[in-house]
Amino acid sequence: MELLHGLDALPLDRDRSVVTVGFFDGVHLGHRAVLARTVERARERGVRAVAVTFDRHPREVLTPGSEPRLLTTVDRKAALIEETGIDVLLVLAFTLDFSRWPAHRFITDVLVDGLHAEHCVMGANFTFGHRAAGSVDQLIEVGPSHGFTAERVGLVDLDGRRVSSSSVREALAEGDLGWPKTALGRRFVLDGTVVRGAGRGHDLGFPTANLQTWPRLLLPGHGIYAGRVDVSGTVHVAAISVGTNPTFGTEPLHVESHLLDFDGDLLGRAMAVEFWAYLRDEARFETPQALVEAMTDDVRRTRDLVRDD
Repeated sequence: MELLHGLDALPLDRDRSVVTVGFFDGVHLGHRAVLARTVERARERGVRAVAVTFDRHPREVLTPGSEPRLLTTVDRKAALIEETGIDVLLVLAFTLDFSRWPAHRFITDVLVDGLHAEHCVMGANFTFGHRAAGSVDQLIEVGPSHGFTAERVGLVDLDGRRVSSSSVREALAEGDLGWPKTALGRRFVLDGTVVRGAGRGHDLGFPTANLQTWPRLLLPGHGIYAGRVDVSGTVHVAAISVGTNPTFGTEPLHVESHLLDFDGDLLGRAMAVEFWAYLRDEARFETPQALVEAMTDDVRRTRDLVRDD
C-alpha cells in the first residue's frame, strides 16, 4: 500500500480511483465493510482503491476538549487499512482551515481533481464539508455531473448492538474486552514506547515494562489484565496493569506489563500491548507481601489463559 500525507500529495497521477473517506478509528468491522466494498468495486473496474483518513479526530479542532480518546495510532490504523487490500492511503491534516471548506470544494479539490474518483464508497453516516453539510446523498446526486458515481454501505450490527468506535471506547473504559474483540474483529492493542518506571516491580520480583503512549490514545479501564506484548515481532505472554499503583500512593494513570519468562532490557523499545482477559480490579494492599501474593496469582492465571504462539 502506498501511504501519502497531506494535500500537497495531490493530485495523484491520472489513473482513475474508487475512493472512500472516513476517520476509521479502530478500523472496526463496520469500517472494514466499507473498505472491503471499496476494494471490490476497484477490482471490478480495474482501477486503484484509495482510502482517505485524517491525522486527528475532527472534534479536536472543532470543539477542543470534547474529542474522544482514540483506539489506534495513525500508524496502526494505516497497517489495519492495508490488510483490507487498499492500494493508496491518503492521510490529511484536519486543520481549522480545512474544516471550513464547503462540501463542494472537498468534492472538486479532493475527490475529482485530487484523486480522479470514478466511484465513491461511503459509510451510511458519512458527512463532510463545513458544518458537516455534505452527505452520501449529495455525492450520489451530484456525482454524475463531476464524472463519478457513489454508493453507501450500511452500518453493521452484531449481537443486537451497533458496531461503532464509540461503543468500543465505552466497553474498554469499563474493562470489557468482549465487545471490543467482537466489534474490532481482533483483540484490542495499545501501542507505545517502553520508558523508565519507579522500579518497584523489579524490587518485588516482578519487573515491568512501563508503556508511554501517544497522549490521544484511550487506556482501558483500571485493572489487571492478561495478554501479550509484541516487541519487534517477538511476542511474550504478559500480566498487565492499568492503574495508579495505590499500594504505594496515587500515581498518574499508566500501563505496565510483566513479561513472563523474560529477562532483558526493553527501555526505549517500541511495544504493542494486546489485551486478552480482565483478571481483577486494581486494589490497595496493606503490605508489599500481600501485593506479591496477588501478583503471583495474576501471573498464574495469565499463564493459564494466554498462549504465546
